[in-house]
Amino acid sequence: MTNIPEIYGCMVFNDAVMRQRLPRDVYKSLTYTIQTGKTIDVSIANVVANAMKDWAVEHGATHYTHWFQPLTSVTAEKHDSFISPVAGDKVVMDFSGKELIKGESDASSFPSGGLRETCNARGYTAWDPSSYAFIKDKTLYIPTVFCSYTGDALDTKTPLLRSMDAISEQALRLLSLFGDNTSARVSTSVGAEQEYFLINKEYFDKRDDLLYAGRTLFGNPAPKGQQLEDHYYGPLKTKISEFMQELDTELWKLGINSKTKHNEVAPSQHELAPIYATTNVAVDQNLIIMETMKRVAEKHGLVALLHEKPYEGINGSGKHNNWSLSTDTGKNLLSAGSNPASNTQFLLFLAAIIKAVDDYQDLLRLSVATPGNDHRLGADEAPPAIVSVFLGDELEELVEAIVGETDYRDKAKRTMDLGVPSVPTFRYDSTDRNRTSPFAFTGNKFEFRMVGSSQNISLSNIVINTTVAKSFKTFADILSGAQDVETAARKLIKQTFKDHKRIIFNGNGYSSQWPVEAEKRGLLNFKTSVDSFSCLTADKNVELFTSFGVMSGVELRAREEILFENYSKVIDIEAKTMVDMTNKKIIPAIERYIADLSSTAKDKLAVFESAAPISLERKLIGELSGYACRAYDIAEKLRCAAISAASESDCKVSAFAYKDKVIPLMNQLRATVDAAEELVPSDVWPLPSYGEMTMKQ
Repeated sequence: MTNIPEIYGCMVFNDAVMRQRLPRDVYKSLTYTIQTGKTIDVSIANVVANAMKDWAVEHGATHYTHWFQPLTSVTAEKHDSFISPVAGDKVVMDFSGKELIKGESDASSFPSGGLRETCNARGYTAWDPSSYAFIKDKTLYIPTVFCSYTGDALDTKTPLLRSMDAISEQALRLLSLFGDNTSARVSTSVGAEQEYFLINKEYFDKRDDLLYAGRTLFGNPAPKGQQLEDHYYGPLKTKISEFMQELDTELWKLGINSKTKHNEVAPSQHELAPIYATTNVAVDQNLIIMETMKRVAEKHGLVALLHEKPYEGINGSGKHNNWSLSTDTGKNLLSAGSNPASNTQFLLFLAAIIKAVDDYQDLLRLSVATPGNDHRLGADEAPPAIVSVFLGDELEELVEAIVGETDYRDKAKRTMDLGVPSVPTFRYDSTDRNRTSPFAFTGNKFEFRMVGSSQNISLSNIVINTTVAKSFKTFADILSGAQDVETAARKLIKQTFKDHKRIIFNGNGYSSQWPVEAEKRGLLNFKTSVDSFSCLTADKNVELFTSFGVMSGVELRAREEILFENYSKVIDIEAKTMVDMTNKKIIPAIERYIADLSSTAKDKLAVFESAAPISLERKLIGELSGYACRAYDIAEKLRCAAISAASESDCKVSAFAYKDKVIPLMNQLRATVDAAEELVPSDVWPLPSYGEMTMKQ
């Protein structure tokens, strides 16, 4: 039996380890840096590095790596051993402060959006002491940032850390106006729920589309999908339970608070939810979770699918980004308290966030814009592509009362009595849940539900932090000169609610009426990711990021180019995979079955001659021949369209060509092949069926 308290965090160079292994003055200096975000004292680096190395070697580590997050969907690592030669053909295990603080990499080999050319390759990794180092696969992993030789951020963590500093500084300004001069830092916290699918590896290995694209590009829905709603929270199959148990154990060793696990709505879909962590740590941990899922799944004969839409016809996967705000003294700034109507500080913070969402709804949509998420958003399984805020009935009534200057009466705390004496009564929450809302207030946090399951959550949190910091700054500037802060704040709250009321929507985001209503309100509706990419470099957004030092204009333009290029590359891979599968697997399988049918018809004619009952064979041969010819013709058009789109020199023009010309052909090819699959026997069809992949684990 696993002793969880004993193994928890055993592979992390955490606070307890540092307290034990570092001299007191070094420990105090390092923890001060971690807690406040202040500059680290370089003089302590050698001491910390030596302690890290000794601890890591004792736990079996032979190498170290600067672990960073380039502008891809995955992390990066280059491993160096601890060995250092000494006299007499001997080696010692050595690790210096210089090696801890700084590493080097070929910056031109990662996406840079033109920031770096191949001939200007040098890049640097730099230690992020606010994220604990950890051991995995006999290697000491050191979380770092990644920048070019010229100092431009080439990663997702650098702007994330900058955004955390920005929101802390502006939040402290507001708190000081309310008499809080004790708090030294305001931190954002995130709990990232992770949805994923599992598939037997034997089926995965037979699907080129899953191998190359991460999703099924062909596939007829199984007779049973999620119609009976019996998979959600259903009993875990033995194989899945064993996988989840090992996954939890591996994550606990790495100090990740894996708390909740269950079956999700779609067959073979599941969810893992960790406890909150400071945002940059939560980002690191979510990336570790995704990587660990894949590694552990393989040990159980499974493959973890993190694509937003692995299968058509059933729900896809998201990643709910639960975002909160608290002080280093332990105050949750989004807690309404027992009487929210009189809690001016809470209402001011709430109004600032509502303003941020409304003012920068384009950036929030952009932050979840990926080719994979295009299949999911607005598909009656995820929030729509229209950004809105859900407050719940109680807070919405309070907002209405403040704007309309009417009396608001706090609702009495209600209890739930089910009429069964043996079942205890319990209190209602102050608001219901709205799973159709993109940005929902859920008690003392906001849940941003639009994030895709395969995404790095950094960009979404960079956007949330920076836009809210902007609102906080605006409010602090207005209130700093007020003689009566309480009165001025109540006036500002009322005006903000009035100006941004359009973004508040408590209704059904799946309804056909909502897009019509949203358009009337003037809300944006970027239906595909490509439509949203250019907003990153809109003047107001460049001003936002540069004014807080989160990203420069150069860094923003580079990221915009990367977004367009990545979209084109993803669709190009999918298109080429479809053509390859059609020509090498699908059409030959159809032709084999046509040959079988022809042979059967000939045999019948040999027995019955002209009276042979071969009408079925004739019909099937005709239909299948039509599908084969159509599939071949569409595949050829698709091949040419992809070549044409790729030839465009402008990355934006190329991306739109893939969206407008390539994807429609992909949809046509899929419809044709899926129709043929219905007629071809399963022992002839070259691909595992949806039923096999989703129901057999």
